[in-house]
Amino acid sequence: MQWGKREKIPCAKFRRNRTVNQGLVTALVLVFSASMELDLDFVRAQFPAFAEPTLEGQAFFENAGGSYTCAPVIERLERYYRQRKVQPYAPYDASRLAGEEMDEARSRLAALLGVATDEVSFGPSTTQNTYVLAQAFRQWMKKGQAIIVTDQDHEANSGPWRRLADDGIEIREWKINTETGLLDLSDLENLLDENVRLVCFPHCSNIVGAINPIVEITSAAHAAGAFVCVDGVSYAPHGFPDVGGLGPDIYLFSAYKTFGPHQGVMVIRRELGSLLPNQGHWFNGDSLYKRFTPAGPDHAQVAASAGMVDYYDTLAEYHDIKGTASERCRGVHDLMRTHETQLLQPLLDALKDRNSVRLIGPDRAEAKAPTVAVALNRPGYEAAQDLAKHGIMTGGGDFYGSRPLQSMGVDMDFGVLRLSFVHYTSKAEVDQLLNALDDVL
Repeated sequence: MQWGKREKIPCAKFRRNRTVNQGLVTALVLVFSASMELDLDFVRAQFPAFAEPTLEGQAFFENAGGSYTCAPVIERLERYYRQRKVQPYAPYDASRLAGEEMDEARSRLAALLGVATDEVSFGPSTTQNTYVLAQAFRQWMKKGQAIIVTDQDHEANSGPWRRLADDGIEIREWKINTETGLLDLSDLENLLDENVRLVCFPHCSNIVGAINPIVEITSAAHAAGAFVCVDGVSYAPHGFPDVGGLGPDIYLFSAYKTFGPHQGVMVIRRELGSLLPNQGHWFNGDSLYKRFTPAGPDHAQVAASAGMVDYYDTLAEYHDIKGTASERCRGVHDLMRTHETQLLQPLLDALKDRNSVRLIGPDRAEAKAPTVAVALNRPGYEAAQDLAKHGIMTGGGDFYGSRPLQSMGVDMDFGVLRLSFVHYTSKAEVDQLLNALDDVL
């Protein structure tokens, strides 16, 4: 292997003259899911927010900014603070149990994601995790070598990499189609050459919402000898992915958007993690999951992250989904996506034909996550204020996605109105939203 270079994988060049929009979406929903249905009453019973009097009558459509927290996470967090708020990994019981819960969270989450336990690490946020990774690549790469980023990304998976240009690293931009907001795989292939060390892109954009085909993009990057970093923050709330099966070298997401505590979760595969310089304490350099965590982790929140796995296991057991941890996860993922897709299409249909609305991204539910951004003839924040009067909780602005909005010619003084939901959203809440939109738009 060349210094700082991933070994090239012999394969045919991935020359496909098509847009990366609909790709592999059908693979996201397994056949068996068509005969199963998510029990929404059971799902909502797992979230204390739906029994909270102060939230009664409010329909939550800002899930892309952060989800409700499931009961197992809350219970684990409270137990940790009540019983185990001590320095972990000492021999006395409270400390021993504290450390065991932290280890449990990492090992069980890794099993769901289809990766090795030490390939999962926690940090204060995905933004921070990405920044630390960028510093490691800054030390590792040579001047003149290149990183590919997109203008479809949230700033967290764009800005830290772009700053490396100050150190002589070439930054190449994989640009979206300015009309559709979508990425075209052939455009990426035109950017790839032997100088590219890393390709960074989102699983789906928090603005455009289109689901990008990780397998195809990763295969093209690997064939050119580059590593791959996927920002999964906007996709993971709609079902944890099989990271091991999809193949990226780095996969990042935020637990507070996947019904958990405010932590950033990072998968970094061992091949890459062992090449990059240690960013943690020198004495932790031999531990893969500590190498990219400069500060000590939030012990309680790491331990509480096991509650996300508890929730998935509860759904799998209730819906009679069996198999390994990753197989159960895949089944739950497919139930979530099927439910979301059914609710999403009526919303897209109601928006796409309005003269006063520009729908950003695909108008077919199977092609995108239920994150719907619309440009209006007034500020999105004002529309969100009006929707709040109808019991609709959402927001307006640029949502740290100013690059795709600017590329698509959206007036940045107006931004967009963003409507986002997850699997616990009900048809009644979507109907409430549709009725409110009739009045507001």
